[in-house]
Amino acid sequence: MLLILIAVHLLSQDSIAAPLPRPPDARATTDSYDDINNSRTIFSIVWGCLATIFACTWVSVHPNVPPPNQSRLQLFWRRLKMMLITMIAPEVIVAFAARQFVGSRWLVKNFNFSSTQAFFFCMGGFVSPTGYPIATMVQLRDLDLGSELQKAIQNVNDKEIVDKSKGDALSKGVVLLQGLWFILQCLARAHQHLAITQLEVATLAFAIVNVFIWLLWWNKPLDVQHPIVVGPRTLPDSQTIDLVQVSLIDRIGTAIVGFRMNDYHPLSSISVPSFWSIDNDDTEAHILLVLVGTLFGAVHCVAWNANFPTPAEMWIWRTSSVVITVYPGLTSLFALLIDMTELESVNFAVSIIVVLATFIYIAARIILIVLPLVELRSLPASALVDINWSAYIPPHMTSSFHRYVLNDFLYSILAIYLASSFSLLNGY
Repeated sequence: MLLILIAVHLLSQDSIAAPLPRPPDARATTDSYDDINNSRTIFSIVWGCLATIFACTWVSVHPNVPPPNQSRLQLFWRRLKMMLITMIAPEVIVAFAARQFVGSRWLVKNFNFSSTQAFFFCMGGFVSPTGYPIATMVQLRDLDLGSELQKAIQNVNDKEIVDKSKGDALSKGVVLLQGLWFILQCLARAHQHLAITQLEVATLAFAIVNVFIWLLWWNKPLDVQHPIVVGPRTLPDSQTIDLVQVSLIDRIGTAIVGFRMNDYHPLSSISVPSFWSIDNDDTEAHILLVLVGTLFGAVHCVAWNANFPTPAEMWIWRTSSVVITVYPGLTSLFALLIDMTELESVNFAVSIIVVLATFIYIAARIILIVLPLVELRSLPASALVDINWSAYIPPHMTSSFHRYVLNDFLYSILAIYLASSFSLLNGY
C-alpha cells in the first residue's frame, strides 16, 4: 500500500515550477485543475500528504512484543491500531515512547544493560522458560533470582536482538529523511511566498512530532514478533494472579501516565500490555509530553492567517488550534492542583473540568483532521504552484549537466526509500 501511495504521488508530480497563473489572492476552482501552467494539482497535494503521514506513522510506531502464536493478520491489525492512535492523538505515542526511553536509560545506568537490551526489556522481549514475561523491576530485584536474571539478560548479545528487528538504521534513517524533506518543502514554500494548504500544515505537525518519536525509539527494535527466553526454569510462577480487564480508554490512559507497580503482574499473562513500560519516575516523560503536545498545536497555528474559503472556517480552525495548543499545559496544571489540594470538592470540580476539556480537545482534533480536506474545495492559486528549487542552486551549477547529476542523486535516494519501505512491509 505504501508503494502504491508513493508511486501515485510521484506520477502526479510535475518537475517544472511555473509562474503564478493568476493573482496570488485569487482562489482556484475546479476549472483550473487541468491548467498546464499549474505544476501541482489537488490530487498531488492530497496523495503527497497521505504518503508522508502513512510512511512517518507506520515506521515510527514500535509496538511491544505481541502474544505468541498470533496470525499475520492479527499482527497487522495490532500495529495498524497503534498507527491510527498516532494519527489521531500523536501525543499519546510520544508519552509512551518517552516513558520507554527514560525507563531504558534508567536500566542502562542501574543494571548495566546495553541500550538495546534495556529497550528489549521494556517492550517485553524477555520471557522465562515457562513463557511468562520478565519485564518488571520486582523481578530484577528479587532476592533469590534477581541477580541471575540480570546476568542472563546482560549475556544476551545485542546482535541477536537486532536480528529480530524488522528495521535498521538505514530504513529508519531514510523514513526520517522523508519527514525532514516534507518539513523542508514547507519551509521553502513559505520562503517563496507560496500558499501552504491546511492539509500540508496538519501533515507538517505530524512530521515534526514523528521526528521526536523516531529519536526516542531509535534503539528500540522494530516489530519484533518473538521474545527471547532467559533465566532459570525455577522462576516462582506457581502463583497466578488474575489480571483485571481494563477499558480501551484506560489502556490509552496508561500510555500517558504509565502502569504502576500493582497494575500489571507478569505471572498472569503471556505478553506485556500494548502500552507497557517499567514503573519509573515519569517526570521527564511528562515534561516532554507537554512540550511536544504544545508544539503540535502551535504548528497548526501557523495557518492562523491563511486563506480560508469562509470566515467561519477560519475561526473554527483558529479556535481548534488554540484548544490543542493549550490543552497539554492546562491539564498538567490541573493535575498538579489535584495533587496539591486535599479538598474533595476542589478535586471533584477540577476533575470535571479536565473531563470536559478532554472532550473539547477530542472534538478539536477531529475538526483539524476533517477541515483541511474540506478546505481543498477552494484553494489560493499559489497553492497549486510548485517550489522553484533552482532558486537555491548556485549560478555555476545551473548547467544541464549539473541538473542531470542532481536528478540522478535524488532518484537514487528515492530508490533506497522504496527498497527500505518494501522490506518493512514484507514482514507482513
